[in-house]
Amino acid sequence: MKMVEKKDFKRIDKYIWELPKTFREDMRVPARLFGDAELFEDAFRDRTAEQLVNTATLPGVVKYAMAMPDFHEGYGFPIGGVAAMEIKGGVISPGGVGYDINCGVRLLATRLEREEVAPYLEALTSALYQSCPSGVGGTGRVRVSDRELDELVVQGARWALKRGLAREEDVLHTEEQGCLPGADPSKVSARAKERGRPQVGSLGAGNHFLEIDVITEVYDEEVAKVFGLWEGQVVVQIHCGSRGYGHQVCDDYVKSLQAAVQKYGLRLPDRELVCAPIESPEGKAYYAAMACAVNYAFVNRQVLAMGVREAFEQVLAGKVKDFDLFQVYDVAHNIVKFEEHEVDGQRMRLCVHRKGATRAFGPGSEGLPARYRDTGQPVLVPGSMGTASYVLVGTRKAMELTFGSTCHGAGRVMSRTQALKHVHGAELKRQLEEQGIVVRAGSTKGLAEEAPAAYKDVSRVVEAVHGAGLARKVARLEPLAVIKG
Repeated sequence: MKMVEKKDFKRIDKYIWELPKTFREDMRVPARLFGDAELFEDAFRDRTAEQLVNTATLPGVVKYAMAMPDFHEGYGFPIGGVAAMEIKGGVISPGGVGYDINCGVRLLATRLEREEVAPYLEALTSALYQSCPSGVGGTGRVRVSDRELDELVVQGARWALKRGLAREEDVLHTEEQGCLPGADPSKVSARAKERGRPQVGSLGAGNHFLEIDVITEVYDEEVAKVFGLWEGQVVVQIHCGSRGYGHQVCDDYVKSLQAAVQKYGLRLPDRELVCAPIESPEGKAYYAAMACAVNYAFVNRQVLAMGVREAFEQVLAGKVKDFDLFQVYDVAHNIVKFEEHEVDGQRMRLCVHRKGATRAFGPGSEGLPARYRDTGQPVLVPGSMGTASYVLVGTRKAMELTFGSTCHGAGRVMSRTQALKHVHGAELKRQLEEQGIVVRAGSTKGLAEEAPAAYKDVSRVVEAVHGAGLARKVARLEPLAVIKG
């Protein structure tokens, strides 16, 4: 198979690099990489460019196969990958979503300044570590029966609302209002349910985290005001997904859909791109199970959000004027959804895969809460541990260029194994604490795997999406405390 090289791409804009579909005879659309010159180089340090070319061969793919500036090698699609398929004749692929289905970010904001929280930061971090369980296989805050788990994954955030585990405004300020339609727990294996049942309201491990941050810079005062954000404000980020439930759903369908590839005569350049026609029984079954995992993750972050509120009340009640937190937004970044977009001047319903990519819908887009209809949706981009994170806002240009998609974080440059060879967890903890960052972690090994050195510079990634017009910068966040599994 023809190997892709840097010289095969043409720079068509400061931040857009395109490979024509004539590069390989099995490509159905061109492939596009987004990023500056230095980020572009990263696509050739692993299999990112090759995986992007392979994605451009999938049946039904329209416009372009794309990779956002935080791209790196993944399973099937590159992480940072975006591809949309026509419903008729198109395919749906677990590798276009990933193993941590609806891994995403929730941003909660206080009405407190940094100085008000500073005296209580250690106690607050410890309380959060206790109230938001974390770690591999860890148990969650909420116990559910088999029947309740099936209800939860169909109803999503409304399930939490009915049980006093959410507020109405939380639901309204969550992507898809915290519930992807079409979920069917009968399409989910007993093993997935067994793994997910004890984990509702848990943080997990790996790159998942909970952070207390302070807003150090506001770039767009007008939009920040709508989002309820200001310089010096203390906010909290929750980054996690569907835990063992979603991982098992992906694993089950990566295996079972191999038969569908044979059944429907699909020719794939990489078996990791295993897929099924969207309208086939197998494709519908994967979507129904994936939607269950999406809704599980929305509930998971919602239950954790209530744990954050409890911790703030426990530590700050009677010490500050207002210890409450309101939800700015909750966004998914590993998901496949049915959306309407314009392709060559025609409005089309498409099956949009976002794998390590965040929805970035612009002003006036359907499905946005009334509060954000005029500005575009908040886009949450967490940095690597101990580095800055960003709040951005979706744009009309993203709707035109990337089906309303942008980056989801910094993007790895080192595998976890490589990071362990280069970074000592205890030393990293000491360095973070010297920067004034309070750290609570289940293991120093987990810290080392997620060291800042293992990731791209998130500020550079954000400058690229801002420069390309895929999202605009609103505010910069810096960590005061980090909690890892």
